[in-house]
Amino acid sequence: MAHRFHPRSTPKENLHIFFRSIPWKLIVIIPIMVLLAVPTFIYGAHAGSGIIPSVTNMFYTLSNVSNLPTPTPLPAFLTTLPQVGSIQYTVGEGDNCDEILAYSMHMYGASQVFSDANANTVKQLSHDVGQDCHRLQPGMILTLSPQYPIVALGGVLLKIDAATARQVLPTPLIKVHSTEDYTPDCSKGCLLTLRITSTVTVHLNVQTALPLHLGAWIWTQAMLPHKVVPGFSNYPYADPTASFNGMTLRACDFQVNDTHDDDSVPCSQLEPNTINDDGGAWLLGVTGSNSLDHWRYPIHAPAGTQIMVWLQNDNGTLRYHRGDPIYRYDVLSQLYVKL
Repeated sequence: MAHRFHPRSTPKENLHIFFRSIPWKLIVIIPIMVLLAVPTFIYGAHAGSGIIPSVTNMFYTLSNVSNLPTPTPLPAFLTTLPQVGSIQYTVGEGDNCDEILAYSMHMYGASQVFSDANANTVKQLSHDVGQDCHRLQPGMILTLSPQYPIVALGGVLLKIDAATARQVLPTPLIKVHSTEDYTPDCSKGCLLTLRITSTVTVHLNVQTALPLHLGAWIWTQAMLPHKVVPGFSNYPYADPTASFNGMTLRACDFQVNDTHDDDSVPCSQLEPNTINDDGGAWLLGVTGSNSLDHWRYPIHAPAGTQIMVWLQNDNGTLRYHRGDPIYRYDVLSQLYVKL
């Protein structure tokens, strides 16, 4: 049987057969798809470079738990300042100045402060109460002031200075990035400048090991400066006409933001005073969350009320006990009256 001979196709014929096997619709669609796909890919690449990081960052933010504490909003400034003032007392039968001060003002050390051994002190007391202490008669009206008064304040820390001109606060010579914030050493004493109202600043002498940062909120009880009387170094009364603005006080109960300094100097250790002899101290303050309420004394009065209250000295800590004397300042009479 004769073999049939099948001639081999040439490359040109094979290519022609391949093209004939492709549907003509596909040949039309492929170029169109290429023309659409290339711009789409380029646009998508640019858009994706922004979208993907944004989406990634969103999920990262949602899943991330920060360990940083949430800043506590600062209290509002006072609108009314504590007021230095007096109460009135009517002299009874057989009263004398020492007994009146001991009974009405808890000044059991009155005879040591106002002593006949120093006639100048008794003369000054007579001037302060408005009557001659050696010639009291029933029915006379006396004005009695709080001895060695302390004041409750809160404010923003504006400045930290050395307590004395000779003391130098350590300051870094070069700015070095550190994991710990630099704070001045105030364990030996610093002079702080506090803003206590929108327009009033005071200076505060304080000894503390707590870190201090500008902008921190300071809570403090402090001893008011006493009126300067020549020849009477331990004169016990504050000047009712003195302005708080620029006044320098000595801290005896100190707190920075939410941290109380348990090693701060007790008020009874500030000299001069009769806190240990008297068993307590008179505190001047203003009711409200931005002042006196911070100390949580059980005092009930409208916010903004100027208060004078007797605090008992319990082993170095001053506390208010129900039933102890408490007064509010009356603007019309310019005297403290029973609350």
